Amino acid sequence: MSNKAQIREDAKKLNPIDDALFMVMAEEKSFCQEILRVILADDKLIVARHIPQKTLKNLQGRSCILDLECILGSGDHVGVEVQKVNDDDHQRRLRYDGSLLTASIAEPGSKFQEIPDVIMVFISKFDIFAGGYPLYHVDRVIRELDKRTDNGLTEIYVNAAVDNGSDVARLMKVFNEDEAYDDENSRRPPNVNADSRQRKQGVSRMCEITEKYWNEGREEGRTEGRMNTLMELAKKNILSIKDAAEQAGMTEAAFKKMSML
Repeated sequence: MSNKAQIREDAKKLNPIDDALFMVMAEEKSFCQEILRVILADDKLIVARHIPQKTLKNLQGRSCILDLECILGSGDHVGVEVQKVNDDDHQRRLRYDGSLLTASIAEPGSKFQEIPDVIMVFISKFDIFAGGYPLYHVDRVIRELDKRTDNGLTEIYVNAAVDNGSDVARLMKVFNEDEAYDDENSRRPPNVNADSRQRKQGVSRMCEITEKYWNEGREEGRTEGRMNTLMELAKKNILSIKDAAEQAGMTEAAFKKMSML
């Protein structure tokens, strides 16, 4: 099987919990609105504008790319991060991403009371707090008063590891399990229409992206173009670094160094 054909086959095995497919499905505003309605428990929530793969720049330090930013009809901003592997301090990741998002939407010279509220949503395959819940809200508490306080930043953690029968757990089954798309009796939340057709459209779009990069690589020359294509697919999470390195005939360390990943 050719490299391009192998990548196309790999794309068909992805679910929305995978960064690459989430990136493509998040191009559809309806998909973003459906999942946020469940996670934020608001069936009237409106996504006015959405930006997949939102770049948040920090000219003096580390920048980041949010998997998704949504601006709600209320004016609130929602940042979404999707992670499959528990390989870092993801609470600090969310704190940092939320800070950059806040800085990016604050108007110069505005009063702090005018800064829009920010909701950060972390979607993972693992139960980050190991507490046996599919959904966690992290609140600010004044310790001495045992009282909650609000500074406009909301942190919500959602995972696909715990199934307690709730709407959020059912949403995560749609995110993580192939059968949740194809089973007519699947217990999807009532306002989530992420069905087999929607997933296939996302996979089809993934294959289009893959085809685009392979064609561009061919035009650049067989060896150099193939290498550039593999690096681009890895950077966009369409191909894992491990698989890209193997197809390039390199170690992961060498591939990361060459592609500056």
